[in-house]
Amino acid sequence: MAESIPEPMAIPPAVPRDRFSRVKFAAFKIVVLTVMAVALGLVQGWACSSTYKPDHVAGFRAGILHGMLMPAALPRLLVGQDLPIYAPNNSGRLYNIGYILGINTCGFLFFGVGFWRPRRR
Repeated sequence: MAESIPEPMAIPPAVPRDRFSRVKFAAFKIVVLTVMAVALGLVQGWACSSTYKPDHVAGFRAGILHGMLMPAALPRLLVGQDLPIYAPNNSGRLYNIGYILGINTCGFLFFGVGFWRPRRR
């Protein structure tokens, strides 16, 4: 008696997403990225006045904060405002490590939202 080979499972055709849902999702991304950029800009303004003092030695935590807020300084620098993005009076290696971690964290959060796609079921 010959064994019967089971038929492969049928794969349902991909459901095309309608144009409205694409536009709605793109608008949602734009709103979220704009809110994040404005929030980073406001926190950058606060950080400039409170953490870039000449008598303050910036350490690891300040490095993370300055690194996360450095990309938020670009719009203000483009319009002509001169603001610090790196503390000249810092603790050295630990500040630099925190600064790099902060830049990477900000990029991960900002671009993670920008390139996020919901899972299709």
